Amino acid sequence: MEPIDLDLEDGDLELPAEPMHLNMGPSHPATHGTVRIVLELSGETILKSDVQIGYLHRGFEKMCERGTWAQVFPYADRLNYVSPMLNNVGYALAVEKLCDIEVPDRCQWYRMALGELARISDHLTCTGAMAMELGAFTPFLWFVKAREMIWDILEEETGARLTHSFGRIGGMASPPTKDFKELTKASLAKVLSLMEEGEKMLLKNRIFIDRLENVGVISAADAIALSWTGPCLRASGQAYDIRKLHPYLKYDEVDFDVPVGSKGDNLDRFLVRMHEIRQSMRIIDQVCERMPDDGPVSVNDPRVALPPKDDVYTTIEATIQHFKLIMEGAKVPAGECYSYTEGGNGELGFYLVSDGSGTPYRCRIRPPCFPIVGGLSKLLAGSMLSDIVPTFGSMNMIGGECDH
Repeated sequence: MEPIDLDLEDGDLELPAEPMHLNMGPSHPATHGTVRIVLELSGETILKSDVQIGYLHRGFEKMCERGTWAQVFPYADRLNYVSPMLNNVGYALAVEKLCDIEVPDRCQWYRMALGELARISDHLTCTGAMAMELGAFTPFLWFVKAREMIWDILEEETGARLTHSFGRIGGMASPPTKDFKELTKASLAKVLSLMEEGEKMLLKNRIFIDRLENVGVISAADAIALSWTGPCLRASGQAYDIRKLHPYLKYDEVDFDVPVGSKGDNLDRFLVRMHEIRQSMRIIDQVCERMPDDGPVSVNDPRVALPPKDDVYTTIEATIQHFKLIMEGAKVPAGECYSYTEGGNGELGFYLVSDGSGTPYRCRIRPPCFPIVGGLSKLLAGSMLSDIVPTFGSMNMIGGECDH
């Protein structure tokens, strides 16, 4: 057997090397929940990755099918616990589509305002957490402080800071408070100031830019093939926004832009979310100008809407109506529908099937970050081990939504 010419320098020794397998998660501070990534590494370069979800599975859909139509709202809250109001509104619109109900104008404006506040909260959380995981702790504190101001408004309106359960079939639980518009305008000015301060810290930081730019790149064609929607798709240059292309509520009556990126890298996903916060503020300003100061926020339909509590306590008709809706549920007409809205992470869809009873026969949820996380392996191939942290953070994976 002839000796192999290794062309080694004097004193060098070449040892056989195999790819190293590394288990990241399911309990890891950078995975934003219980996600497991099995990595195959050559040194610190990722050759392959197997992204495994399902560790947080809570059977949301089956729980939704065990209660009445109205009892789904608390479950919808907990799908995306960073912007629960968007889920509340999305589910309400789906049931109203089945029932062929259109809510009053004041309710539509009110839903838009609360939904855009929730979107701002969602984006502040995502961008702030991504910055913190790269060592930028101060901007994270600014963004969380701004988010707390948003939550102050939502708490004033709904009585809860995080999971509101404020949506209703045919409307909302209660009308806007008398100071809603003034409080919102004053708070958004402070939120914008805090956000811009944190943004300046990050976009002038060479380390932050180097960790995001040209990392986690995906083309628009690949993102579409993976069924991506929302900020992650728009960062790749595709201006797909359901609020623009398939308007619902009053979105066709307000003026706003759809921010898009060019490279589809982590930096674009960060910048798109920051610009979307500004666009949400634009929408809220227009809503505050156009939303009536009085009028109903729920339909006057005893088949789906709960009667006023004072009437429940004082009249037998309202007592019976309340009892029937609570114990048996609203009788949604038999049929099926798919309703979709623009959630914090993209297209949030509800496919509902009714058999005419007070309980959903089927409640299928289309969570936006499920297909996005499904594309993570493609983004990680060829990257460094440390690139997992900003890439995964830029996807804004919400465990409750992904493992629904």
